[in-house]
Amino acid sequence: MIAYKFHPDADAELEEASLFYESRLSGLGKVFAAEVGQTIALVREFPESGTPVGSTRRRVVVARFPYSIVYRQDPDAIVIVAVAHQRRRPGYWRRRR
Repeated sequence: MIAYKFHPDADAELEEASLFYESRLSGLGKVFAAEVGQTIALVREFPESGTPVGSTRRRVVVARFPYSIVYRQDPDAIVIVAVAHQRRRPGYWRRRR
């Protein structure tokens, strides 16, 4: 399985969303984080599985939540570019490297 790393802003997005869900219902933030983890594991095993969004990035929907993982495949790792809500600010992450 290929290694992965988070863009700093994507890491902050994951933390923020997890805290939001946890504030709504105890344990829900952990469920969200686990679903994101499972989505990333899928991407690590099958890097081409995401839907292309641009020439170098792909997107995979997180099960049970209105979020997508946006990523690119570098030679040494999958880079998580964004943990993006599907209905807020579409494409805001496009300038991230």
